[in-house]
Amino acid sequence: MLEQVELLKGLTESEAKRRLEKYGPNTLEKKASISPLKIFLAQFNDFITWVLIVATVISGYMGEKADAITILVIVVMNAILGFIQEYKTERSLDALKKMAAPTTKVIRNGRLKVINAENVVLGDLLVLESGDRIPADCIIVTSSNVLVDESLLTGESTGVIKSTAKEENNIYMGTIMLKGRVEAKVVKTGMDTEMGKIANMLQNIEREKSPLKEKLNFLGKIMVVGCIVICFIVTILGIMRGNDIMDMFLLGVSLAVAAIPEGLTAIVTVALALGVSRMLKRNALVRKLPAVETLGCTSVICSDKTGTLTENKMTVKKLYFNDRIISANDKKELKIFEKDNMLKKIFTICSDCSFDFTEKNFEKALFGDPTETALIRAFFKENKDLQNFITSFNKAYDIPFDSERKMMTVISRERGKEVCLVKGAPERVLEKCTKIYVNGSIEPMTQLWKKRILRNIELMSDNALRCIAAAYKEIGIVHNKNVESNLIFVGAAGIIDPPRREVKDAVMRCKSAGIKVVMITGDHKNTAYAIGKDLDICTSKEQVITGEELDRLSDSELSAKIEGLRIFARVNPEHKLRIVKNFKKNMEIVAMTGDGVNDAPAIKEADIGIAMGIAGTDVTKESASMILLDDNFATIVAAVEEGRVIYGNIRKFIRYLLSCNLGEVLTMFLASLMYLQTPLIAIQILFVNLATDGLPAIALGVDPPEDDTMIEEPRPKNEHIFARGLTEKILIRGSLIGICTVLSYLVGLNFGFSLDSCRTIALSTLVLSQLIHVFECKSEKKPLFRINIFSNMYLVGAVTTSVLMLLTVIYVPTFQQIFHTVALGGKQWLIILFFSWIISLINTIYMQFGKSRN
Repeated sequence: MLEQVELLKGLTESEAKRRLEKYGPNTLEKKASISPLKIFLAQFNDFITWVLIVATVISGYMGEKADAITILVIVVMNAILGFIQEYKTERSLDALKKMAAPTTKVIRNGRLKVINAENVVLGDLLVLESGDRIPADCIIVTSSNVLVDESLLTGESTGVIKSTAKEENNIYMGTIMLKGRVEAKVVKTGMDTEMGKIANMLQNIEREKSPLKEKLNFLGKIMVVGCIVICFIVTILGIMRGNDIMDMFLLGVSLAVAAIPEGLTAIVTVALALGVSRMLKRNALVRKLPAVETLGCTSVICSDKTGTLTENKMTVKKLYFNDRIISANDKKELKIFEKDNMLKKIFTICSDCSFDFTEKNFEKALFGDPTETALIRAFFKENKDLQNFITSFNKAYDIPFDSERKMMTVISRERGKEVCLVKGAPERVLEKCTKIYVNGSIEPMTQLWKKRILRNIELMSDNALRCIAAAYKEIGIVHNKNVESNLIFVGAAGIIDPPRREVKDAVMRCKSAGIKVVMITGDHKNTAYAIGKDLDICTSKEQVITGEELDRLSDSELSAKIEGLRIFARVNPEHKLRIVKNFKKNMEIVAMTGDGVNDAPAIKEADIGIAMGIAGTDVTKESASMILLDDNFATIVAAVEEGRVIYGNIRKFIRYLLSCNLGEVLTMFLASLMYLQTPLIAIQILFVNLATDGLPAIALGVDPPEDDTMIEEPRPKNEHIFARGLTEKILIRGSLIGICTVLSYLVGLNFGFSLDSCRTIALSTLVLSQLIHVFECKSEKKPLFRINIFSNMYLVGAVTTSVLMLLTVIYVPTFQQIFHTVALGGKQWLIILFFSWIISLINTIYMQFGKSRN
């Protein structure tokens, strides 16, 4: 007894200070963070970036200041964008720290005081009341009618009852007191708490490079090596033929600058940024640019149930009374309560809910356990009606709900008599009943009645409804210990956290796109299965597994079985992380959605983490790659579509840029092999680079989606950027561009045109063939005549601008002198148009013939 008295006095200030020095502050630690300067400098440690920097130096040295400045701007802007994204991710643990309560009430030296939560120490005695956030893991010493929201840790939408009973006396850091008051002893602080374990999991997840960045690095190496070799050969061959060494060196450098698409990284960034902007309009906020591309190849979406697939709002769906099950939304059936309101009375009066009748919004007027507020909302829609109803009853006393009885009882005094009102688990309530209230009369509770009641309760349970039964009796002596006996059964309510209306359609769209939708929840297996089946996530119970069953499987067993599973029930945060890891082992690209702190490790481990914008916690949002601003699962599908479109557009401009650059290199290389005078001089090569590489490529980055975007299977995780025939398309088209340009040059020479005129013909053929090809790049499956070139007016505008630039350098005297061009006549233009269009014509005939033959 003395020990209990000492405990309730709390620690002394001196002892608390000693323990704070010994164990450290009650904070969530994190690994030493990288300085902003290091993060920024790391953005330059990239293969393509180094090549661009070298190109900048060379261009500047050769006097091409405009080109050097352009490349430099691209490099710096790309580094800034990368820095912003990476710096934000470094702050994810900071958000987790903020989840802990900033202040708390503690008893020190026998007196109540408020201190900073970080100063809480082991052994402290905390005083916590409704609305307080719990600052550390504790054991309850004294309690009164306590309900705690543990959804941040467990994902469960219902409050958890807490008391001094051994099995339910633990409360945890970051959770919230919904109701009641406790005095609790601190047993764990900081990183030793349950939230600390989650923080530790976050720290130990290794970061991976985005698939896009890996592909671009590979692409850059191939391009640079190939281009440098060819440019070196062209330069050496020119010198061997007796050309001026400096002229050939300048030509080689110019060709290298033109051949290496220095705008590629910038165009990818622009494409991703524009995609992010479009996603934002569709309520998807992307925090990390590479996530856009990753999302487009997502093959598995692991979705938390509560608040993501469901509304996170407990709702009464069915009512059982008078031996009938009716819909709680059936107004005609519910009119019976105007005359016979016994079920309504029990669920309203036998409740711990609080009411604020000054609040005009009915939803906001109710406080308490979500299940109890749901029962009241089933019968009332207006504050006035509820107020009039409850003021006609007078509570004498109550017997709180506990885990052993699984019931709650209220004694109500009304019209000179006392009535015992009971609600609780159907099987527990039913075993206390000796009679049944049906159709306004009271009948004996026979075995037949019990079977009928249990059968109806089971019917509701099979539909994922949590059932709460109601009973009553009139009593004579208030303090009779056996008030919960000889009860009269009235009925039951079936409650559910309902699925979002739009989710079913979203799941179907995912299936059509070849994406697996997986539900991960802390709910009971049967409840999860019923909801999953309703949403078409699963078709049989063989696709459902519990956390307990999961623990019995080795990683290899789980990896072999996981592809056939669609629902994971009764899982904890460690399970979620393990599920994501095993899907990734199977080469799946995994998206994980969620809102609670418990979801954060799995979200960070996933290839694409998706947080809820409304219900999501700060730490989950900071760990995520994307945030759903409307908490709408359907928004994920829109984001997946956008991701696929963006990746497709990236392939389009890679195809365009590399085909064109290959054509430029081959033009010079073939001419060298044929011992021809160079068909293009250095300044003309740089002009081609300026006219064709920039605006048209960027415009391809905003090309609208093709018709089959969301009916194709996701890309394999290990698919490289040149897969599905892109390499062949680039090589063939690039070769044809180079061959046709050289042929136009030779035809000009054959007709006896001057060297400058022939070079102008080659320049024009090269530019126009590339601008025609940009429209072909709009589709990898359709010939040019079947492509709607006006579906992307940005591209039309870019091509028009490039054509005007070409005409300017050909016909404006000042530019003729700079670019060594001459005005062309009708014969020259016939040569240009023939060789520019012949490639597309051949390609169109080939594609059409191939399709007809198939």
